[in-house]
Amino acid sequence: MTGPITPVPLPTTVAETNLEPPTRDEVITMARAFGTAPAPEGGLTPVQRAVLNAMVESMTRVQVDVAQLEPLGPEEFAESIRHRDLAFRRRMVQAMLLAEMLLVPIPPGVTAQVEEYAQWLGAADDEMMRVVRRIASGSLGLALMDFQRSGYFQELLAQPPEHLHTSRALADAWDMACSDDALYERWAALEHCPDGSLGQGVWRFYRARGFTFPGHPESAPPNLAQHDWVHVLADYGSAVESEIEVFGLIARCNDDPRAFSLLAMVLGLFETGYLFDAAKGFFEYDRGHLSRDIDRMAVRLADAMYRGAMLAWHVNDTYPGRSTDLLTIDWFAHADRPLDDVRAELGLLPRSARAVAAGSKTAWERGGISPFQQQHGRAVAEAEGREYDSYGAEPA
Repeated sequence: MTGPITPVPLPTTVAETNLEPPTRDEVITMARAFGTAPAPEGGLTPVQRAVLNAMVESMTRVQVDVAQLEPLGPEEFAESIRHRDLAFRRRMVQAMLLAEMLLVPIPPGVTAQVEEYAQWLGAADDEMMRVVRRIASGSLGLALMDFQRSGYFQELLAQPPEHLHTSRALADAWDMACSDDALYERWAALEHCPDGSLGQGVWRFYRARGFTFPGHPESAPPNLAQHDWVHVLADYGSAVESEIEVFGLIARCNDDPRAFSLLAMVLGLFETGYLFDAAKGFFEYDRGHLSRDIDRMAVRLADAMYRGAMLAWHVNDTYPGRSTDLLTIDWFAHADRPLDDVRAELGLLPRSARAVAAGSKTAWERGGISPFQQQHGRAVAEAEGREYDSYGAEPA
């Protein structure tokens, strides 16, 4: 940066605001910026390139190779979308941040580049920018503290936890709330939901993996357990690669841009290792789950984000004012309903043929469960004196 930056102004009236889907020319312009802002010296890495290409194609149906496009500077890019609102601009910055967070290590120069784009766009207030800046400077401990204090996780605590059905308030977003028998019984009672219902699917999901229902020791924290409903709802298995898909969908469908931190969390746990203790040790960080099979995983992540975006569009269009935060829905209110009915109400699209071909798995097929989870499920069944049933799930 050579001097103070004056952001390109936001449109001031609805008439000035472009709310239409981007044209092909606009998509190319966006892709040029995506290929420029997070690029280190020497150009985009193969992981960055694959994720950005897949994301652009999934979201817009335009095929590009961001690494082959002409670079586009921050001021020129901001001018090109001056009629786009702040929500659109923030999504642009988050695409750049996503690519930046795939770098190991993150060069401080790349952080400065992305921040300059954000400043020109008037969208430099994303809390993850501070986290990434800490990572780039080598301060992983401070980065983790900033992440855990981010506005989205604080918002989870600010709202009364009626949707969680806990007997007490939570002191932490990942509070274990181990001693809550009523909560445990509510989850265990999902066994009695009708065949083909959402609740029955969640009960089987836990049963096959030997997971403990929230409310007892060794269980998932109530807030984190909310995402297990989404595994079943969105038809994703429980291997690490499926966790990346689930949180990609959850983060993208949320109208609150701060929910981007959820996707940052899983990338920090399962790709880069930066946010090694983001979920209080409930998830064990295990690096490289994107880069080990980048072409296929890029397609799966991009498809999950597209499904999230389309869910948000459907809900906003059909039920104005309804929350698109899947972690704050009272899923027990929908537990007895047919799974397909809940999906239809939310406008949740099926996984794309490309994502399935790239290895996306349901919770009920080979590849839909990890070897450890199946072994644990068998051990729990044996300890309880019952026959083990995986309901079709097998390790890859």
